[in-house]
Amino acid sequence: MAATIRLMRFGKKKQPTYRIIVIDKRKPRNSSYIELLGVYQPVGSVTKFTINKPRLEYWESVGATKSEGMERLLKNKKAITYTE
Repeated sequence: MAATIRLMRFGKKKQPTYRIIVIDKRKPRNSSYIELLGVYQPVGSVTKFTINKPRLEYWESVGATKSEGMERLLKNKKAITYTE
């Protein structure tokens, strides 16, 4: 199975919220996913970006690739809150 770590959009119009998920690479963006890793909320007074670091490292170790959007978000490490 080719898994990828990517963003899944939900929320209201012009107020997006994203789930950080692990999903089969061939599935559409909003279909069922394997695991929820975190949440990203770019709109609001404070940007919220939380991610489960041990699970992210696990999925990377078993060969899951990150999407381009996730690569860009993970470069800015000071905005990320890691959970256990």
